[in-house]
Amino acid sequence: MTQQPPSESPVPAGLRTARSLVLVHTGDGKGKSTAAFGVVLRAVARGWRVAVVQFLKSGEWHVGEEEVARRLGVDWWALGEGFTWDSDDLSRDEEVARRAWAHAKAVIDAGEHRLVVLDEITYPMNWGWIPTDDVVATIRDRPEHVSIVATGRDAPTALVDVADTVTEMRKVKHAFDAGIAAKKGIDY
Repeated sequence: MTQQPPSESPVPAGLRTARSLVLVHTGDGKGKSTAAFGVVLRAVARGWRVAVVQFLKSGEWHVGEEEVARRLGVDWWALGEGFTWDSDDLSRDEEVARRAWAHAKAVIDAGEHRLVVLDEITYPMNWGWIPTDDVVATIRDRPEHVSIVATGRDAPTALVDVADTVTEMRKVKHAFDAGIAAKKGIDY
């Protein structure tokens, strides 16, 4: 079926600017972190100071985005313990997540970065490892010039409520389901 191009502007009346925004990328589809890193590139291109805090990836992971972002001056902390199914001590993983949140909270509160990405933060929130109410309060009460991007599946309702923009990635088809492993340069 052929569609007609829009003939009326979709821009809402009374459009205004905001000092900062909160974006949440959630859902079971691929691309949540990738979309966040696209925002990182936009922010860097505008001369913003940017921070990324990863809650599941550890310092042993070396993803392509980190490599490039560091070259561009992005402050990047991979503070997780990796996939929980590979863990031999979930209580240690929980403590690591709590320390990662303490670090991320300090970065947000300091106000030195105009963009802070909280990559895969929904997982430790949903597991009860870090307090959702503290995360939401920190985001809500952040310095007015600090924008936040939070990623991960199953974003808690309170996180969705505090956000300005929420995008849900929906999986239609994924190579992993057909037995194809993650590919360097595509998936990480």
